[in-house]
Amino acid sequence: MSRTRHTRGSRLATVGMSAAATTLLAGALSPGAAAADGPGRDTVLGNAATVIADQAARLGLTSDQSTKVRDVIVDADGAQHVRYDRTYRQLPVLGGDFVVHLTAAGDFSGAERATTRPLSLTNVEPSVSAPKAADLATAALRLANVGETLRGLVAKPQLVVDALHGKPKLAWRTEATGKDSLGNPMARVVLTDAVTGKQIDAWDSIETAAGDGRSLYSGTVPLQTTKSGSTYQLTDPTRGNTYTGDTRNKTDSCILILCYKRAAAPVLTDADNHWGTGATSSRASAAVDAQYGTDTTWDYYKKTHGRTGIAGDGKGSYNRVHYGSAYNNAFWDDGCFCMTYGDGDGTTFGPLVSLDVSGHEMSHGVTSKTAALTYSGEPGGLNEATSDIFGTLVEFYAANPSDPGDWRIGEKVVKSGFGRSALRYMDQPSKDGNSADCWTSSVGNLDVHYSSGVANHFAYLLAEGSGPKTIGGVAHNGTTCDGAKVTGIGRAKLGAIWYRALTVYMTSSTKYAGARTATLSAAKDLYGAGSAEYAAVGAAWSAVSVK
Repeated sequence: MSRTRHTRGSRLATVGMSAAATTLLAGALSPGAAAADGPGRDTVLGNAATVIADQAARLGLTSDQSTKVRDVIVDADGAQHVRYDRTYRQLPVLGGDFVVHLTAAGDFSGAERATTRPLSLTNVEPSVSAPKAADLATAALRLANVGETLRGLVAKPQLVVDALHGKPKLAWRTEATGKDSLGNPMARVVLTDAVTGKQIDAWDSIETAAGDGRSLYSGTVPLQTTKSGSTYQLTDPTRGNTYTGDTRNKTDSCILILCYKRAAAPVLTDADNHWGTGATSSRASAAVDAQYGTDTTWDYYKKTHGRTGIAGDGKGSYNRVHYGSAYNNAFWDDGCFCMTYGDGDGTTFGPLVSLDVSGHEMSHGVTSKTAALTYSGEPGGLNEATSDIFGTLVEFYAANPSDPGDWRIGEKVVKSGFGRSALRYMDQPSKDGNSADCWTSSVGNLDVHYSSGVANHFAYLLAEGSGPKTIGGVAHNGTTCDGAKVTGIGRAKLGAIWYRALTVYMTSSTKYAGARTATLSAAKDLYGAGSAEYAAVGAAWSAVSVK
């Protein structure tokens, strides 16, 4: 399953330490996150402005740096949490993000920082030119796709400060994109030392996985549509005008910030407001699944976590179905704020529009709007696991008898040619032949879809406990790495703890040890330090060897 990255359009907060003053302009307060009588956005941001000026030394802020509000959360008791990105001498800082915690009175109560290293460079003039960085990135994209004939290669370097990989250094962050022989998009982010030209890191920026309407996978489902003249549009005015369009098997000319032309996906229309036939022969059937998945994911986040829309701003996204030729993928793209679904090749995958795939991909959008976990190493595994966790919880939330909730990922879209019954198994991740059940010091070297197994395993154990059980008609068996018995606390509490950890405590550089700390902090906030839930979080992490 896939996703692409974005930069949140919050307004700028400039911190001038030499003047001991801070100017903070309006940012975004997550709808539904504040108590009805709690402080408003302007009050929260004013409190935060004062705090980051007073706590500049603690946060590593200097006169060379500026900050940008990414997200704001207000708890029911009035406690406030403001998340920032930062720049250094006007350059984005990878790993520069931090979260400031305030009491209900607006006083400083703590902070999380993606890095605690001092941020200071002798100069910000690169020795490696931008064209050279572009060449290195396209070479890395070719190397990562050996055997593929790539065409239309484009690379756009951005000068940044890398604080994610040890001592902060000047670097080029380059998005290299192209197409394979079928016209499907390929993309890779390459991080290059701007002084030595050495590659620091690289990761795929398409993260792979996999009325009423008669869907392919979920039976007949209700749809909210819009009437236009004598026809109906597959646009839902009750969920931010989310809509679904058909690309007619076309592909993008580029993706991400380099996308100058995306494949058009005009909204689907219907004469009688009864959509699809439940068979692939009707192009509307896959559209029904996509719209239903978007609707259900929207409802899950709103009703369970108080988040209205993926960005928390009440605005809908949109879906593009029938993308490409035999395209075995689905991806979330922050550039268009949309979901894109391939039809699959019919042998390995069917159309990739199942409910847990939708929940998975759209949750990448939630992650990018909150913790923005870097899609590499252990943070990348946590990024993927976050989408698996919430994709699974969306499936359980739907309680659809045609697709009962279980802890398998993508079981509806895989075909016999895939060789197994699901993409991933959260009760025993290693059943897929690649994923890690237990944390080791080398787990960050795995592909993020496989390093995610540790957090997936944790999530299953925290919710369901260890030992065999049947869920959704499927046999599960929660093993542990230390042989210990774990008692589950239920799916609802897992979701509450993980969501709070993601939105309040995790940062772009959070690794597994940090995820343990973040979820314990979340459990303490929600249930108390002496609670059974707090103890269960610690036990579940220990059971997957994260101490």
